Parts: sequence; structure tokens; C-alpha cells
Amino acid sequence: MSYRIGLVGKPSVGKSTLFNAATMNDVPEGAYPFTTIDPSVGEAYVRVECPAPEFDQTCTPETGFCRHGTRYVPVKLVDVAGLIPGAHEGKGLGNQFLSDLNETDVLVHVVDFSGTTDIEGESTEGHDPREDIDFLERELDQWYLGILRKAVEKYEGAYEGAEPEIEEYVATQMDAFGVSPDLAKQVILAQGLDLDPATWEEQDELELARELRVRTKPMVVAANKMDHPAGAANWAEITEDPEYDHLTFTPVSAHAEKALKQADEGGVVDYDPGADSFEIVGDLSAEQEKGLGAIETFVSEFGGTGVQTALETALFDVLGVVPVFPGSAKGVVTDEGKVLRDCFLLPPDATVEDFAYFLHTDIGDGLLHGIDCRTKRQVGASHELEERDVVELITTA
Repeated sequence: MSYRIGLVGKPSVGKSTLFNAATMNDVPEGAYPFTTIDPSVGEAYVRVECPAPEFDQTCTPETGFCRHGTRYVPVKLVDVAGLIPGAHEGKGLGNQFLSDLNETDVLVHVVDFSGTTDIEGESTEGHDPREDIDFLERELDQWYLGILRKAVEKYEGAYEGAEPEIEEYVATQMDAFGVSPDLAKQVILAQGLDLDPATWEEQDELELARELRVRTKPMVVAANKMDHPAGAANWAEITEDPEYDHLTFTPVSAHAEKALKQADEGGVVDYDPGADSFEIVGDLSAEQEKGLGAIETFVSEFGGTGVQTALETALFDVLGVVPVFPGSAKGVVTDEGKVLRDCFLLPPDATVEDFAYFLHTDIGDGLLHGIDCRTKRQVGASHELEERDVVELITTA
């Protein structure tokens, strides 16, 4: 399993630049609508502190890589096709956009905080980024609302004498969003509504759709182009606005991240992706020196370029994903001599048994117990795993 992080946003906000910076792929970039027509899927990475030094070992990753004690664990990054107002009605690439969006686990909404692109993605000045945040949430709410109303129609059209539960109909229609009957019932009651849609008003339906959307399509706002002079002012106003307390924001300069990675590959700088500093190790032209000086100021002020932080905030803070390392009878070394070969990203609240089934059905079926490789203590199948646990699975398989 690989988690899929969806990059969404209106055209020309730097979404493809962020995708390229995170994956070092080469998808088209440009300041015009629909630069991205089809979704691009690439391999990005999230950082996890490597446990190998705790065992006096040097890790040998099978996937991803380790640099200066930090494991870079692969995830799928999806640059979803451009969005415009009216997508839920099929405008622009709306139907394709919504279909692709539903294949992702968490969203990173890339917003131009410099205010230099209007709601259609055209060049302008002084645009309020709040309009972009609001319009995406409205589009998603309307998308959910349309599907919720189909559930209500089916409920109301059930044959006489049947005793259907509305939460069952909602879950059936929204199964692709991960809405279960229990979740549907919980949200309906939490909204102060009866389990009878005949008592709901239009506003009740909209608020219910919104709450279901918030719970099943979590989102982080990547405040891109924060290296622009207008970015700081917009950041202060928006992040202090209580209307956006339900969102998590990260300051980002996708351009800076891409420039640093290119400079690192070219031997000009030594840069660990996501770090808050870099070292110049090669000769610079006057233009390079000026550009890197501006980037150095930005990463020092904001603790990095923000690209890695946006992905990690989405995965670890918003989704609650737990990175876990499988151990072995030798502690962290496999029979083939590999050291902490794998790092797996598990859902929140995952147990030792969940981990076993995650690896293979036979391992889960034959699970006896686990062993915490740090403490050498036995842990039961129901033991809940924590971030960076190193666990050996003892099975009959």
C-alpha cells in the first residue's frame, strides 16, 4: 500500500512546480489554464527519523533512501487536472477532476498567496487568496451534496413497508469516500438532525454534506509563492482569520525547493530535501549567488521551503499515518544482512495484528505475537503501534 496525496488547486498557482519539486519529475509548467490535462502521478517522499543508529547500525533501505540519519519513505503524489468554478457541474475538466480526486487519501490545496493569479488562473495583482480557498471548498461541498441527495431520493423512493435506515443509504452512495453507516449516523446526529431526511431543510443537507466532506477528504493548504512580497501580508490575515480554523496552513516556495534540488544535483550546493539550511559547495555565477541568497533568507525564516512540510503535515498530522519498521530475530538485520530494509506507513491506531495482515494474509492468519526490538519485550496482537516502532512478527507462517 502506498498513500496517495492529491495536489489540487486552480490553474497557474504553481501546482505542477510543487509536484516537480517534490518528485523531480518533468511535467509541463506554465502560467495558463489546464497546463495539466491528465493527472500526473509521481513518487515523492516523507521524512522519518531513522532508528538504525539506536541499534548501532547503518540502514540499507530497499525503497526510498536514507540521508544524514533521515529516511525518505516513498508516497504517491498526484497532480490532479486543473480546477475551475463549476467543476461539480462538469465545467472545465470537472468530472475528470472529481474522479481523479477521489483516488487520493488526503489533499494538499496549492494556493497562490502572492495574489498574482485570479480565480480563473489568469495573471493579475491583488487577488485575495481566500477566494481560492473558499471556492475549492464550495466545489467539494456541492459535489458531496449532489451525492447525498441521491441517497435521500433512494431512501424516499423505497417500497412501502420497508424499514430502510437513512445512514445505510448515505453509506452506500458515499462508499467511495469511505463513509460507513456508523460514520453517516454519527455525523447526522452530531449535526443535530433526526434520522429522517423528511425533517431536513436544504441548509441542513448542505451542512451535512460539508461535514462528511471535511471528515473524509482532509486537506492542508500549501500557501505557495510565500517568497513574494505580498505573501507575508496575506499569510498573516488569513491564518489569523477564525473562518479558517478548520484548515492547516504551511508556508511554501515550490520554486525554491526545485532550485535547491537542481543545485544539489549539479554539485553546487549540499541540500537535504526539507532542511532549513544548505551549504554552497561549488562555484557560483553572480546570478546564482543572488538567487541562492534570496532562497537562503526564505528557508531560514520559514524553516525550509515548505514542500516537504506540506506533504508530511498532510500525511502525519492530518491523516495520522504511523511509520513502522519490521525487525527480525537479529534485531534489525534480516537473514540476508539487510538493516531496516523497509519502513511501512500504516493507518492511525494500527495494531500488531493489522501490521501482520498489512504485510501478508498468511502472516496475519499465523500471527502469535510481536516483539518490540528496542525493549525485547513481547507485545500482543492488539498492541497499538506508535511512530517509529521496530517490531518483529512471530508467526506460524
